[in-house]
Amino acid sequence: MNTSLSENHIQAAYALARERYAQLGVDTEAALAALSTVSLSLHCWQGDDVGGFEASGEALSGGIAATGNYPGKARTPDELRADLDQAYSLIPGRHRLNLHAMYAETGGKRIDRNALGPEHFAAWRDWAKANGHGVDFNPSCFSHPMAADGFTLASPDPGIRRFWIEHCIASRRIGASFGQALGTPAVTNIWIPDGYKDTPFDRSGPRQRLRESLDEVLAEKLDPAHNLDAVEPKLFGLGSESYVVGSHEFYLGYAQSRGILMCLDAGHFHPTETIADKISSVLLYVPEILLHVSRGVRWDSDHVVTLTDDLQSITQEIVRGGNLQRVHIGLDYFDASINRVGAWAIGARNTLRALLLALLEPRAELQALEEAGDYTGRLALLEELKGLPFGAVWDAHCLRQEVPVGIAYLDDVRAYEHGVLAKRA
Repeated sequence: MNTSLSENHIQAAYALARERYAQLGVDTEAALAALSTVSLSLHCWQGDDVGGFEASGEALSGGIAATGNYPGKARTPDELRADLDQAYSLIPGRHRLNLHAMYAETGGKRIDRNALGPEHFAAWRDWAKANGHGVDFNPSCFSHPMAADGFTLASPDPGIRRFWIEHCIASRRIGASFGQALGTPAVTNIWIPDGYKDTPFDRSGPRQRLRESLDEVLAEKLDPAHNLDAVEPKLFGLGSESYVVGSHEFYLGYAQSRGILMCLDAGHFHPTETIADKISSVLLYVPEILLHVSRGVRWDSDHVVTLTDDLQSITQEIVRGGNLQRVHIGLDYFDASINRVGAWAIGARNTLRALLLALLEPRAELQALEEAGDYTGRLALLEELKGLPFGAVWDAHCLRQEVPVGIAYLDDVRAYEHGVLAKRA
């Protein structure tokens, strides 16, 4: 299959597209300039099925499951970094890494999570600095003996709570060390699996314990130039179908009252519920938000992001509200049924394409129509936009960013699989 496009064809198609958009008052150059400032945070756990590199080899728990057995997953930190390098080379723009604490490099020594420090992430720091990536961070409050009963920061056992409080404190310091070294703040996001499979008698007690634990975790003041704190809710999970301690309402109140970031995960709400409508409301009360962009199919199944209506609604809300600088966008899925590098590239490119579609809207005209009560004109214009040659603008962006145009990136994915991934079997 010939997947390449000539530069002349790309430029000619873009010139026509630019003219078409200009007729509706859209400056495609301004849209591309804005898109170039967006830095997605790619999730390390797509590359190795949420395995991490701890010496314990603990099985996945906390409602987390990676399905599939596609050959070639990363087995070492160096392999994971090489796979990430390949993925970044296929995605236009300069992007970040979202790193979990369980990806520490401890030289084969057993160092428990509450004793981790920046020195255990030195290789990640050096790699990120050499490649111009910012790094975001997450405590890993799952897949560990101290989380075996499904409770961490909200555990009724003071010893278990203490362990996870210490781990989260250590994680914030590690995040801040990345931010200081790389010159861009790390978003350190706390998610815990705590909850009950069946209906509990006491809903309040665990939430009081969680609030107290979080207050202790956040007691140390860190420079926001180095670290930004976020908390992440969930509706339900495997093993916590009936009750989750860290619900949306709990964390929204907590984030607002403590002045920290709220994380909205696209798969953490009702199957028919989208996070798009929450963005404008939440941003009225918290300084910034973190998005975990995934694709839930019937439940929080974290499929590779596709260019769905839900994804476009999310990016429209960000752009229409003028909130590109207040929203941190990270990917969050772990599909082991397809090539993992391809999964990164497909999801990231689709997220950027959805952002471009939003940036190509004639926002001033649509706002004017709405304020004038001309809802017929608003609907007609929004529908007309769906037929404009957005793909030609995207191709021009990829060409300028020196990444494969169109489906040509699949050739690179397959070549990497044949030359690198297949040899890991």
